[in-house]
Amino acid sequence: MDKDRIEGAARSLKGSVKETVGKVTGDTKTEAEGRAEKAAGKVQNTVGGAKDAARDALK
Repeated sequence: MDKDRIEGAARSLKGSVKETVGKVTGDTKTEAEGRAEKAAGKVQNTVGGAKDAARDALK
């Protein structure tokens, strides 16, 4: 498993938590930051998946 997948999943989780905290506290800035971080984590996870697929295809 590529390290980007692990880091992306962790970043996405962190963003989800931050988004939830923003919703609960009514802090729209924190909520927006959480959504952005969650999206970036999903992208990073997808990149890691593509790297894994390419590596597997070359075997």
